Amino acid sequence: MSLTRLKPAVPKHWLIAIAGLVWLAAGGMLCHMAWRWLVPLPRLHIIGLVLAGLALALVFHRFMLNRIARRNMGRICTYAERGCVFAFQAWRSYLMILVMISIGSFLRHTMIPREILALLYTAMGCALIFSSLAYFYLFWQVRVMGAPCPPNEENLPY
Repeated sequence: MSLTRLKPAVPKHWLIAIAGLVWLAAGGMLCHMAWRWLVPLPRLHIIGLVLAGLALALVFHRFMLNRIARRNMGRICTYAERGCVFAFQAWRSYLMILVMISIGSFLRHTMIPREILALLYTAMGCALIFSSLAYFYLFWQVRVMGAPCPPNEENLPY
């Protein structure tokens, strides 16, 4: 029996959906953690921190995560019709995820005020959620609308 039969393969449009779901879940988790730190604060303080977090999230999304998401979607679109279910991220991205989890854990155990951490977690969480929308849009285009998966990231429809 060949090892390729053991590989959990799915159509590439499902890899796009899985990537979007993982980014959405990670963003939601970060926003939830931020919210737990924000709840005890006065309402006006919460509003200010959330608005600042959203503004920072737009910057993170535009200049960092959107570029990573587009590259990732372009890579998935180059696959044959089916790919390993874990190939929704490049192997380097798994390393980056471990580093980011480690940094987050380290920051939570420092003396940095929770208000500052809530701002950073809101910004990163919302940026991940914003970037996940591009995956869902591409999934919609490919799976529901029947459009071909673009051959490279420059041809993505957004």
